[in-house]
Amino acid sequence: MLIPLFPLNVVLLPGTRLPLHIFEERYKEMIGEVLRDQSAFGMVLAIDRGVVNLGCTARIAQVLEEAPDGQIDILTTGESRFEILSLNQERSFLQAEVEFFTDAKSEVSPDLREQAIAAFRQAFPATDDEWPFPVDFLHPQLSFQLAQAIPELQFKQQLLATRSELVRLRMLADFFPGHVQRQAAVEQIKKVAHTNGHGRHYPPTKS
Repeated sequence: MLIPLFPLNVVLLPGTRLPLHIFEERYKEMIGEVLRDQSAFGMVLAIDRGVVNLGCTARIAQVLEEAPDGQIDILTTGESRFEILSLNQERSFLQAEVEFFTDAKSEVSPDLREQAIAAFRQAFPATDDEWPFPVDFLHPQLSFQLAQAIPELQFKQQLLATRSELVRLRMLADFFPGHVQRQAAVEQIKKVAHTNGHGRHYPPTKS
């Protein structure tokens, strides 16, 4: 199946929302066709040497705003995962022949789901209505719901490629505690970088 591609420095996950601002001419053309045909397009992670070979289709859930010059803000929903079989550069925007895939069947215990949720809540201690994205804790692919908060794109790409909800939840249950420690280390480095090493802050030097 040939679908249009939108390479971007994000990883879209199935069942999650992603707002997009479309301003380049080629992508305004692409989104115009997607809206006209009520079809989907592929979101793929852009890298230095091109794009990764695995992504997720996006369906436009809502048009948020349209400008007279054709720029458009949309809200998309992740749908189906795919592997790229070949790239097609006949249009102004990139297209790809893709093959869709789903998870292998696996039984996920309630204990594992609760373990992953508990680790998520510890890593991101906010009330449900404070998160900048909706989280469906009853979703059959809970792992993708929880992974929305993760900033590490390579890890999210690993989750996207993993074809087992059981394995993904185990990965997340292991990942979240380390995330707390990593974030604490980053904050400490930032704090120390603005001091003389003894906790005293100095004003910036004027040049």
